[in-house]
Amino acid sequence: MEREKILITGANGQLGNELRVASAAYPQYDFVFLSREDLPLHDPERFGAIFEAHRPSWCIHCAAYTAVDKAETEKDLAFLINGEAVGLLAAACRSYHTRLVHISTDYVFDGQSATPLREGDPTGPVNIYGASKLLGEELALRENPATVILRTSWVYSSFGHNFVKTMIRLMREKESIRVINDQIGSPTYAADLAGAILTIISGGIFIPGIYHYSNEGQISWYEFALAIRERTGSTCRIEPIPSSEYPTPARRPHYSLLNKSLIKNTYGLSIPDWSSSLEVCLRKLPG
Repeated sequence: MEREKILITGANGQLGNELRVASAAYPQYDFVFLSREDLPLHDPERFGAIFEAHRPSWCIHCAAYTAVDKAETEKDLAFLINGEAVGLLAAACRSYHTRLVHISTDYVFDGQSATPLREGDPTGPVNIYGASKLLGEELALRENPATVILRTSWVYSSFGHNFVKTMIRLMREKESIRVINDQIGSPTYAADLAGAILTIISGGIFIPGIYHYSNEGQISWYEFALAIRERTGSTCRIEPIPSSEYPTPARRPHYSLLNKSLIKNTYGLSIPDWSSSLEVCLRKLPG
């Protein structure tokens, strides 16, 4: 019997790389990893040929325009890649009876909540990146009813560029750094997210819709930096500052803690705490 094929976009990103690692534990599937060169999101006319060649049972769409600040001046490109292209990819999935797992973001919310965000809470992006990702969600669900959308937050990994690796580098280079203390959420170790996705795919239950996933716990970026310092033995001083002292072209939501009850109850997932996952990641980084 022919094995089901899983198509993964954004193969060279943090999540794509973690899915590649995790795929070794799922020999019952054939995995096809596509980079941005293999599947250029700015050129959606190529989607049909790619799906015709591979005819996947599943598509995990990790690729995205993620330059949050740059998106403020590259609005058209952000909406093309994170919005329109997602709709066209979802339509290709529908044509080939492919189930879609699409990765979205906490940035679809306005950050004004005081309680963990549920899937049905009102959205209201405060920047172009968030607005483009919200459009992608809407188009994915409209074009392919067999879609699971996973909103996640503060993603890091031993691969690629991220907050954890940046903090380690800065703590080595500087005697003191300043880190924002008024943005609240929970980090997501991309390896945990990859594991959750493959658990969903292989579990025999597929209930389309929007779900939230991040590691358990609640911290600020400042507290995250302190945890990284403690676990790496750095002596760098870390000063907490408000967002107003670190202006960026794109506004960030102040509160983006995600409620994970729905995904845990639906798919029986056990989600690690951010602290234990940080330690796992740090052990994979070079000394």
